[in-house]
Amino acid sequence: MGRSGEIQEDFYAERTRILDALSQDEYKQIVMRLIGALAFRTHCPQFGYLQDALGRVFTDIDFATYSRHIKDVTRFLTELGYHEDKMVTRLFGEGRMLFHEDKYGRHIDVFLDRLDFSHVLPLTGRLEVDTLTLPLAELLVEKMQIVQLNEKDLIDTIMLLREHSVGNSDNETINATVISHLAANDWGLWRTLTGNLAHVSERLDKYPQLTDDDRRVVRERINALLDLIESQPKTMRWKVGGICHERVKWYKDVEELAHR
Repeated sequence: MGRSGEIQEDFYAERTRILDALSQDEYKQIVMRLIGALAFRTHCPQFGYLQDALGRVFTDIDFATYSRHIKDVTRFLTELGYHEDKMVTRLFGEGRMLFHEDKYGRHIDVFLDRLDFSHVLPLTGRLEVDTLTLPLAELLVEKMQIVQLNEKDLIDTIMLLREHSVGNSDNETINATVISHLAANDWGLWRTLTGNLAHVSERLDKYPQLTDDDRRVVRERINALLDLIESQPKTMRWKVGGICHERVKWYKDVEELAHR
């Protein structure tokens, strides 16, 4: 196995160690869910190989939790060999914490109550939907709400859409009802989501590793999701936002920590 393969296996093994520890009785009260690339991989047993085939390399481990669990999460990760980056807590503590593990140089980002990148994705009431990760709808929005998409975002999104159908439930399904309601209430998020989904569809032909079936299925699911987003009645907030944001920037620049 090459070095990149070893890195992938190492991150996946560490993911498993953390999730197994979270399932123990001592920590079951902590609502802490995996997000990011490893969460996508966790939900894609059939097409997870696409991350490897398309050159996706894991670089860190990300979780989301509620701010009420900060003390328990800090204790939990400390007992697993991580230590809190107190400077990051001082700078981003209302929404984000960072933990380091020195022996292997691993990092864990922990996001609190919401994902605040180009847009704000609220998580209240949604972390309980899945026992291991964010629900698939939020995983997709996590990537598609980034204005400056990078290759990693594209690969994770293609893999998720290849594995999972679009529907109106959270049971191994990308819940279009959740996504369309989020987009119908926020013009800026709607603009970014729909633009990025169209961009993913356009980029599919750039990956020779994908089969014709891969491209067809992903495009069909993107089109189905776009149709549902467009058919959802828009709120007054969305309409007012459209008027305002056509004149100004409709998104925030993403704050990146040094290691990301």
